Amino acid sequence: MLKQRQDGEVQPGINWGPFTMRIPFVHMRFSLPDMLQGFAVAGATGLALVPYFMALLGLSFEEAVVMAMFHSLLISFSWMLFGDPYAPGWLTPAIPFVVAFITAPAYLGDHASQFQAMTALSLNFAAVLVFLGVTGLGAKLIQIVPNVFKGGIILGAAIAAFMRVTKDGDAANVFQSAPIAGTIGVVVCLLFAFSKPLQAIALRNQVLAKILGFGLLPGFIIAGTVGYFTGEFEYNIRWEILNVGDAAVSLWAKASPFMIGWPPIETFIASFPLALITYILFFGDVVTGNEMIEHAQKARTDEKLEINSSRAHMATGIRNALMGIIAPFFSTQGVLWTGIQVILLKRWADSKGKLNSIFDSIGSFYLFGLPILFVLLPLVTLLEPLLPVALAVTLILTAFACATLALSLVDDATERGAMVITAMAFSLFEPWLGLLIGIITIAGLCGIRVFMPKARETNQTE
Repeated sequence: MLKQRQDGEVQPGINWGPFTMRIPFVHMRFSLPDMLQGFAVAGATGLALVPYFMALLGLSFEEAVVMAMFHSLLISFSWMLFGDPYAPGWLTPAIPFVVAFITAPAYLGDHASQFQAMTALSLNFAAVLVFLGVTGLGAKLIQIVPNVFKGGIILGAAIAAFMRVTKDGDAANVFQSAPIAGTIGVVVCLLFAFSKPLQAIALRNQVLAKILGFGLLPGFIIAGTVGYFTGEFEYNIRWEILNVGDAAVSLWAKASPFMIGWPPIETFIASFPLALITYILFFGDVVTGNEMIEHAQKARTDEKLEINSSRAHMATGIRNALMGIIAPFFSTQGVLWTGIQVILLKRWADSKGKLNSIFDSIGSFYLFGLPILFVLLPLVTLLEPLLPVALAVTLILTAFACATLALSLVDDATERGAMVITAMAFSLFEPWLGLLIGIITIAGLCGIRVFMPKARETNQTE
């Protein structure tokens, strides 16, 4: 029986410690539009790293798909077992750093050492997150950050996303790999998600309203169809069911530290700086997710979305620790999938009376944590050509949403200028250097008082 929520309260669940577990069909309802979006978008994107697993780590196709399936299952723990109101995803900007780390001469060609390095990275990152979550230091850090710096981080994510989707040779550059189908797919998804004229027409046209209700799915269907007829997409369907048991056993033998041995202390030490750099990315995602939720919350007073940064730290830390011993590939367990968070929050905010809870939307998008998609190879191979479209769409939606959110955080012209410089630093340089440049820029242009919460409160009341 579905649990009912009191008006203005948090969606019911089972509390355990600082976390809240929500059971599908008990604490969350089924949403068909979000489920169909999840099949197309989450399915195609979740398979994006399969070529990396095969080329870099020596896994077979079946083992690589099972690894992606484990990652997807762990990602679902974020909202299902821990109660975070975020659409979780990868810490995508960290992936190039991770690939560079495991292809260094010390690890290149030695797959066991590469997996040990991934385990060390995951456990180091988990330790940092759990420590900051348990002590509450992570939440305090997020609270004291001024809006101008938050805006710089969020706008930096927007610029980085746009730069990646237009970069030559990148898997996300669908304009290069499939210019006709990719462009049409991206444009349709962007219009359906944000176009005010279309939304105004949908108020008078029920057919269009139902189409827009399916979010990104129509764009993917159109792109896939156009790509087939233009020859840009080739579908090689495998009519098989994945033998999960055999693939999981062989993956465990190749990757788990219980089988190949635990990383030596030297690997833990060497990987720790990258774990700290990744925390800056995590911090930025938490800031972005919180601001998005607070912005959307104004439209839905019937459901309170509980933001708890300490919980997000601990939950992501636990997921990284589990990933590091089951299917180690670092940075696949982040707190936020920005582009999808935008879509799901917008649908929730616009669907009062139709969509009961944000968890209905998130749960359905992630197929209630059931990774059945990865078992059905006909679906896996059907979605494979759409991977560039999925990456491009999520990155462009991320860029658009982050830019609009960042620009709304500050009103002062000097702060906006400092925010843009900070954003450029975050998008062009390594995270630690972007952090340093941002702090110096904001302190120099806006004054050191913006980093002092009491001083900011005094200025706001004057």
